[in-house]
Amino acid sequence: MKLNLVMIVKNEERSLRRCLKAAKPLVDQIIIADTGSTDRTAEIARTMGALVMDFPWVNDFSAARNFALDHSDGDWNLVLDADEYLRPCSRRDLEKILKKREGIWLGGITRYDSYEDEAGISQSTSVLPRLLPRGIRYEGIIHEQPKGDYPCYCLPLAADHDGYLVADKGERNLPYLQEAVRQNPLDGYYWFQLASTLRNMKRLKESLEPFGRFYGLAEPSCGYRSGGVVLYLYTLLDLGTGECLDKAAEIVEKEQAALGNWSDFCFVCGLFYMKRVLSDVERYIDLLPNIERCYLKCLKLGERPELGGVVGTGSFKAAYNLGAWYEVSGQMQLAGKYYREAAKMGYGPARERLKEINR
Repeated sequence: MKLNLVMIVKNEERSLRRCLKAAKPLVDQIIIADTGSTDRTAEIARTMGALVMDFPWVNDFSAARNFALDHSDGDWNLVLDADEYLRPCSRRDLEKILKKREGIWLGGITRYDSYEDEAGISQSTSVLPRLLPRGIRYEGIIHEQPKGDYPCYCLPLAADHDGYLVADKGERNLPYLQEAVRQNPLDGYYWFQLASTLRNMKRLKESLEPFGRFYGLAEPSCGYRSGGVVLYLYTLLDLGTGECLDKAAEIVEKEQAALGNWSDFCFVCGLFYMKRVLSDVERYIDLLPNIERCYLKCLKLGERPELGGVVGTGSFKAAYNLGAWYEVSGQMQLAGKYYREAAKMGYGPARERLKEINR
């Protein structure tokens, strides 16, 4: 069995060596399409043993991916970006899995995305179809996906991704996404990506229409739908108007059956109930117990990185929010208990809150 690493790059000297060093023990050959680097990217790739080919940029990420894949003779092709770093994995164990399952299928890797928020550096996970059998190609001018309706199975492959910490690609991606929704107005995936990009660019009001389009188009079976629903809810809560909270209430009720056993959804529901009560205490006071229930359920469900979502919604973030809830409701013994739980898991804000309480 031959397993190749296939990449497209442009000006990736910051991270490329680390990426290739992590992946090299797992693959037989490294094939890279360079779409116009002006730094040391190509030089670094060649010193790491990669086959590097120039590919003139044609405003189409799939075209670049497929060009690189066309030059691979691998039975399986591992697709990574230069700011993704594989965690150690046994080649022997991976091969056993690849040989055991029959038919055409895609291998999913669990990616840990680091990003900045009010608590410092947080992480979220997603399972992405990145190990492709021979012959599979990409489609889509941006946020390209493997072509064909094939099942994706999670593999014991994980990668750390730090790209969101060093570069905001929203301005670059936005025109491509606008063109993608123009060409594919009934494709919920592109509406989701457009909405997500606008949200990341802090253009929350503009993101509402794309989020609404996504929500109306995405089928329940779509892998990106659950994360999109949660992101839509966060956006509605961030805007916080009465109209937005009404829409959030509608979505929370509608999605309970499908998403109610996922810690990310339960976590954002806890935030929703808090905002709803604070918006009109007299009217919504009966919702108050739901806040506690949501965070307790998060802790009961626990962390499931293979399902995607924010790391901590099934552990330290939920424990911290539960502690905060007990603190504001005057239940200091319970507040201390859950703050300590979050602190034991390394959550800095919980340690700081305990210091304040002890003072």
